[in-house]
Amino acid sequence: MTIRVNPNLARTLQKFGAKTATHCFHCGNCTVVCPLSTDDNQFPRRFMRYTQLGMEEKLKHSVEPWLCYFCGDCSRLCPRQANPGEVMMSMRRYLTSLYDWTGLSLKVYTSKSFEYMVAAGLFLATLILVLLLQGNAPLDHTELQKFIPRSYIIVGGMLFGAGLAGLVLFNICRMQKFITGGQPNQYVKIPVSVYIKELGTFLYHFVSQNKFSQCTNRGRYIKHFLLVFSFLVFAFYAGLFVIIEVVQESLHGGLINGLKVAFVTGAPHALFPAFHPIRLLEYAATAAVLYVVIESFIGRIAKREPLHQDSHSTDWTFLFLVGGTIFTGLLTHIFRNLDYALATYYSFALHLAFIVTLFVVGALFAKWAHAVYRPFALYFIKVRETALKLQRDEYASF
Repeated sequence: MTIRVNPNLARTLQKFGAKTATHCFHCGNCTVVCPLSTDDNQFPRRFMRYTQLGMEEKLKHSVEPWLCYFCGDCSRLCPRQANPGEVMMSMRRYLTSLYDWTGLSLKVYTSKSFEYMVAAGLFLATLILVLLLQGNAPLDHTELQKFIPRSYIIVGGMLFGAGLAGLVLFNICRMQKFITGGQPNQYVKIPVSVYIKELGTFLYHFVSQNKFSQCTNRGRYIKHFLLVFSFLVFAFYAGLFVIIEVVQESLHGGLINGLKVAFVTGAPHALFPAFHPIRLLEYAATAAVLYVVIESFIGRIAKREPLHQDSHSTDWTFLFLVGGTIFTGLLTHIFRNLDYALATYYSFALHLAFIVTLFVVGALFAKWAHAVYRPFALYFIKVRETALKLQRDEYASF
């Protein structure tokens, strides 16, 4: 079988952060020490070789870069300082740019000025929108629902979330085509029922990030799990808040009244008191995210771990956006409880600007995209294995 090579692949990957791939002389240490490499899915040495030989098509259709969690053992023990962990990270950025049909990921990852321009533009655009939509909120006491009408926040948030989900889903479909395509000699017919049956694999790995726990440095797994779990708590809390309001108010005044309270006026009383278990869970999630962000900032400055020694600009941007989102959300909560009206409105406007920028840049083009692609990669592997078993059983029955 003829394989077309791209002699400029190594140079292309350098733009995504793979500056040391050509240092490798293929001793195989990295693959031996990697706790996640298996006989069926071997890395990183194979992909260092792909880079040097310009085997771009092989890389495009590979799932292995998503199975790497940058444990750091490979880079720490490399005798040539080829930093295979960072090369694998760079490949994930490169693959993200391929999956993204808009082409914006490519520009975000390869141009700092474009990345900062997009982030700043989204931030300022959100602040301007808030300024245009703000109502006549009182200044002698805090009424956040009059600063920005509740219906704008909830309906706008739902539309915003649906739009992002649609874009991510489209990229996932492109990912699936890249992974399962381009290998005619390994073609496997996959029924739709198999995709449905194995959805649990995706959900399990998305929530647990279990593969990460196999790294020798379990501290990183715990921090990663805390970050993912905390944002799931925030999403659950926001959704639960609306559902409970609809149910409670519907029981008193009917469904129409319940929907009106949940989406327009808001409940006249606090839904969860300060020491309610759900409120305490929210506080714990906030503290966990702040801890992970601060620890990551310190780690990238100190550069003690291989993961932190060659930080990409998007790594810093992501940390800044996550930290800004949590910090402004915390300030909004504090000022609102102290009834500092103007401070509450300002911090909430900044909070919304951070959220929009974080979700667009993070979910579509940066770290959060990786957090979605990884479990999908494991899902596609499981789907293929199940379909292959069904195909073999079918042939055996003849």
